[in-house]
Amino acid sequence: MAVKNFVEELRWRGMIHDLTPETEEYMLKNPTAGYVGIDPTADSLHIGHLVGVMMLKHLQMCGHKPIALVGGATGMIGDPSGKSQERNLLTEESLRQNENGLKKQLAKFLDFDNDQPNAAILVNNYDWMKTFSFLEFIREVGKHITVNYMMAKDSVKKRISSESKSGMSFTEFSYQLVQGYDFLHLFQHHDCHLQMGGSDQWGNITTGTELIRRKLGSDQEAFALTCPLITKADGTKFGKTESGNVWLDPEKTTPYEFYQFWLNVSDEDAEKYIKIFTLLSQKEIQKLAEEHKEAPHLRLLQKTLARELTIRVHS
Repeated sequence: MAVKNFVEELRWRGMIHDLTPETEEYMLKNPTAGYVGIDPTADSLHIGHLVGVMMLKHLQMCGHKPIALVGGATGMIGDPSGKSQERNLLTEESLRQNENGLKKQLAKFLDFDNDQPNAAILVNNYDWMKTFSFLEFIREVGKHITVNYMMAKDSVKKRISSESKSGMSFTEFSYQLVQGYDFLHLFQHHDCHLQMGGSDQWGNITTGTELIRRKLGSDQEAFALTCPLITKADGTKFGKTESGNVWLDPEKTTPYEFYQFWLNVSDEDAEKYIKIFTLLSQKEIQKLAEEHKEAPHLRLLQKTLARELTIRVHS
């Protein structure tokens, strides 16, 4: 299967914030696997997850293999990046239940069942972390990354600065090592050379590329790519309504409410979101944007965005 230019596809859609050097060149020459981590603290995705899911979708459409990593082990720790509080920790039973719910929804976007080498897979880092003893972990992983390196990350600096009242537990400090080890594990067992995430994940993701090189040799090819955090034109947080998250589960957010959410976005946001959240081509989007400008009151962009997404999620 010939690979298409994945990085270029994300670039015109406004879905790249940062990427490591040579990512684009490597992926044009080599069909590879790439992954996104998904927090399993609920049994449903919400629209905040969709950017990562769409990155995986484009990855698969360009001929590469998407891996959705459910962060069972990391969900049991809590992640310091972007969070000022520590998270509630999960039991294994609720973790498995959530994992099943997430896979059903991911299957609306990703093809898990084709017989091609780039069929999507779902993995859970709890499966390889649960048997790791603490002593093994600090010997196998901890010795390769210095505390100086870990302290230089923005997410760590923020939490241990004098302004932070709560400080940071050792558990949370070690989070980037666990996430780094995930990348190493997938690199070794699934030939996965790319990790993707939101721009707030850059520090954790590059710890993974660093760990791969320090443990397996500096010539190893591992790459990082982040997308911008989605914002709204009015500065309020994307994906939240007055009643909370907009979920993909019809029991939590009805298909009608889901449709209305997209229908009610501003013109400016609709033009940005239609590139990120639909699979329409550049030509189709340009044509829609021009028609929308001629008659904005018809809300053509919003209607197309709402229809495309509601059909994909709820059909």
